[in-house]
Amino acid sequence: MWSIVLMGLAGLLVGGALSFRQQRKPLWTQISFYVLAGMSLLAAYLLTLPGN
Repeated sequence: MWSIVLMGLAGLLVGGALSFRQQRKPLWTQISFYVLAGMSLLAAYLLTLPGN
């Protein structure tokens, strides 16, 4: 359940980064959104791994 939510969040963050790129916002905002999206996808993947 949470992995699906995190994947959706990653999609929204990537969309926000692309929107900031189109609006010619500073590069650090785009990079931070991409990094947060990557972290969200990583967390979603880690939640799918079997526990001990």
